[in-house]
Amino acid sequence: MQPEFVVVGAGSAGCVVAARLSEAGFAVCLLEAGGRDTYPLIQIPAGVGHLLYNKTYNWMYASEPEEGTFGRPIHTPRGKVLGGSSSINGMLYVRGNPADYDGWAQLGCSGWSYEDVLPLFRRAEAYRGEGDPHYRGKSGPLKVEDYRTILPLTRLFVSAAQEAGFAFTPDLNGAQQEGVGYAQMTRRGRFRGSTYRTYLQDPAARRNVHVIPKANVSELIIENGKCVGVRYCQEAQMREIRASREVILSAGAIGSPQLLQLSGIGDPDHLASVGVSTRVKLPGVGRNLSDHLTARLVCRLRNVTSINELARGWRLAREIVKFGLFGNGALTFGVTSAMVFCKSREGLQSPDLQLLFTPASYIFGKALVLEETPGMTVAVCPTRPGSRGSVMIATADPMAPPKIRYGYLTDRDDIRVMTAGLEHARRIFSAPSFSNYIVEETRPGRNVTTDAQIEEFIRREGASLYHPVGTCKMGIDDMAVVDPKLRVRGLDGLRVVDASIMPVLTTGNTNAPTIMIGEKASDMIIDDARRAA
Repeated sequence: MQPEFVVVGAGSAGCVVAARLSEAGFAVCLLEAGGRDTYPLIQIPAGVGHLLYNKTYNWMYASEPEEGTFGRPIHTPRGKVLGGSSSINGMLYVRGNPADYDGWAQLGCSGWSYEDVLPLFRRAEAYRGEGDPHYRGKSGPLKVEDYRTILPLTRLFVSAAQEAGFAFTPDLNGAQQEGVGYAQMTRRGRFRGSTYRTYLQDPAARRNVHVIPKANVSELIIENGKCVGVRYCQEAQMREIRASREVILSAGAIGSPQLLQLSGIGDPDHLASVGVSTRVKLPGVGRNLSDHLTARLVCRLRNVTSINELARGWRLAREIVKFGLFGNGALTFGVTSAMVFCKSREGLQSPDLQLLFTPASYIFGKALVLEETPGMTVAVCPTRPGSRGSVMIATADPMAPPKIRYGYLTDRDDIRVMTAGLEHARRIFSAPSFSNYIVEETRPGRNVTTDAQIEEFIRREGASLYHPVGTCKMGIDDMAVVDPKLRVRGLDGLRVVDASIMPVLTTGNTNAPTIMIGEKASDMIIDDARRAA
């Protein structure tokens, strides 16, 4: 049976769209390049560090050498498994700031203001904590929880932040984002809550959803100005599937522009340079790449327990027992347990900085290898960077990775904001609550004090927080790739539904906004389909 909709990418947004369309009675085919999510470390929250460097479940992209980071290529993990990046991420649930979405609306994205999208955030979630029902949902498929176990070290950080002048915010996804608060996670009890497990937990029970894993889509089929299907490779065989209504591209901020360009949709000059004939002229495809760059402040500790010790020897054995018997303990942790949203300078209407606290420390240059001595980390992240980059194919070969250029720190103001964030973090670590616990600041080190020294540190150690967006941006200007209904401009039958459509980064982690985009798109697609019936 021919599906009515073909969804490319079973990630944070793709699973949402497939689920909502099937609930509305439409026949859906969901294609995913990766395999099934049965690997145990996918489901155990503490397995995230391993997943970020696992080639089986992760595309393991690397950027081109970045001038802004002293020529270093930047590690860029993206999920290659059912659930996409929601199956390998840090599970943080951060909606962003109302000003983010009001800003989208002001750019011409009608229907995307905070007032418009708040009901979709509520509909998506089943929040297990106490929250204002005006902001929080209780009956959605996405399970959102507070940390089950909060280490004393995390409580010290929250107290120190308040001593440093940051007000306590009981719900960072509620009425007020600014301030310090505890992290929330997408988790099903003790296990990870990816969109595949929460929205499509039992796809066999949905007879109108056909999930095809290990299907690498190589090309969109375009006939008479309409996208009518896709070609994909599975088990070394080229196959084709067509949609009677629409194709939904949900391959993410790296994969979606790549597939558009491979199909002849993009900047004609660039397409010609790699031997691809232009089908639709859209110069914005692959442009406007934006990401959260972070630099980490690290301290060595005494007289308090960090994850560094809990992950070794008999303590690790104890944590495994706690996880297995009671569903709590360190194995239920992600990476970040508390956050501060704050401003880099006076006069701003909303926060432009996120400080992410981890009650652990890692050996720099190694793949999330914990230090042997107790330690803690604050990742400093400018949330609205001005720097922009691109994702562009380098060849017509669909199996070749695209060239990713983040353009980090090309906007000098990003350095100013990052420097202010490091000063905020140092102020927190100098607060009375930490006076008996900090041995020394190991990175960047107390001797790094001048603006030039701090900038050198940022460029030498800055890394991605893994939030690429914007490469198929929504809007009404000439560089927009999709309109506010997420329809690809100049082509019928094709929408893009994922983080690539964000015109501007949100204030915080991007998984929750991407899920909201899936919810919003589903409503628009269903409404258009019923009008056409």
